[in-house]
Amino acid sequence: MTNPVIPGWYADPEARTYQGRHWIYATRSFTEYTQQMNLEAFSSVDLIHWDRHESIIEMRDFPWIWRAVWAPTQIEHQGRHYLVFASNDIQKDGEAGGLEIAVADSPEGPYRGYLGKPLIDSFIYGAQPIDAHLFKDDDGAVYLYYGGWGHCNVARMNEDLTGVVPFSDGQAVRSITPPGYAEGPCMIKKDGLYYLMWSMGGWTNGTYRVAYGVSGSPLGPFANEGTILERQEPVAEGPGHHGYLHLPDEDEWLIVYHRRIIGDKEPGNRVLCIDRMEFEAGRIKPVIMTDSW
Repeated sequence: MTNPVIPGWYADPEARTYQGRHWIYATRSFTEYTQQMNLEAFSSVDLIHWDRHESIIEMRDFPWIWRAVWAPTQIEHQGRHYLVFASNDIQKDGEAGGLEIAVADSPEGPYRGYLGKPLIDSFIYGAQPIDAHLFKDDDGAVYLYYGGWGHCNVARMNEDLTGVVPFSDGQAVRSITPPGYAEGPCMIKKDGLYYLMWSMGGWTNGTYRVAYGVSGSPLGPFANEGTILERQEPVAEGPGHHGYLHLPDEDEWLIVYHRRIIGDKEPGNRVLCIDRMEFEAGRIKPVIMTDSW
């Protein structure tokens, strides 16, 4: 395997596996947000040769979107495939956009509008409605983690994924912001523990990096247990906003992320990479970035 795994500028990958085929859903990485008007997917059976699936969203179903189609997360639920993504980079309540949800009958789409409106279109606990991550627990419950501007929220989705189910305290959305959080949450459950990972620093430069916390509950709390992915010379800088793949036959975990060429000042120049992620005694070991492995 050679990094980057896919040529071109892409970012914010989500990764899933369906029927032996691995999928990466990604942002088109342009500095000019009006050029980001759809998402791309890539699929592979061997993690080496990738098929491109272009423009997977039927954008005519979202007439209010005019820029910044970002940061997909995808999940299969009750036989259908759901895609949540951010739109319009909204800056305050009342602006059109936020977190959108679309649905398809297969992983590649096309993903059609599901609600006729955004899923979340307001700032709750200070979190910009971007950077969603869908996580399905062992009991089938689907959790939505999201948030930018230094705030992370979680909600539990209802059965048909049209909205959220309030928690036992009556809250529809709960703030779980861990120390150092900037954006890009990602959840893994392994051996009964919940590992929340998130990006820190700035996405436009080499300060971007990934930290993690561990809890016995999907709702946390999550302390900052340390940085697991950061600048490594001479390989790359600015790694972050990631997903993951689990290869159960080998019990191997892979982190799927974007990174930057060291010293490249163009914010949009980000590439998709895959490296190994290892766990040890309830901790995630620092990830070694590679050019090939």
